[in-house]
Amino acid sequence: MESTEKLRFELKKPLLIVKEKNGFLACGYINVETCNATEEACAIVKGVNNYDDMYQASVVAVSKKAIDLGINVGDSGESALRKMA
Repeated sequence: MESTEKLRFELKKPLLIVKEKNGFLACGYINVETCNATEEACAIVKGVNNYDDMYQASVVAVSKKAIDLGINVGDSGESALRKMA
C-alpha cells in the first residue's frame, strides 16, 4: 500500500506511524485522547512490529475525527488508511 509518509522509531518495541493526507494509523504508543485534543484523525492498532502487520491488524481505538471519516474499531488498518487518503 502506498502511503504519504511512514515513520519508524526503534524502541523496545518499534513505534510505527503511517500518515495519509487526512490522518494517520499508529501503534499503541500513541494516545487517542491527545489526538482528540489536537483534532487529528488517528486509528490505533496494537501488537504490530512492521507496516504489513499494521495493515492487517484490527483497529482498537479511533479519534473523533477518524470516526467522522467513517473509521471504526474493528476495521483493518488498511481500510482505515484508505479512508484517510
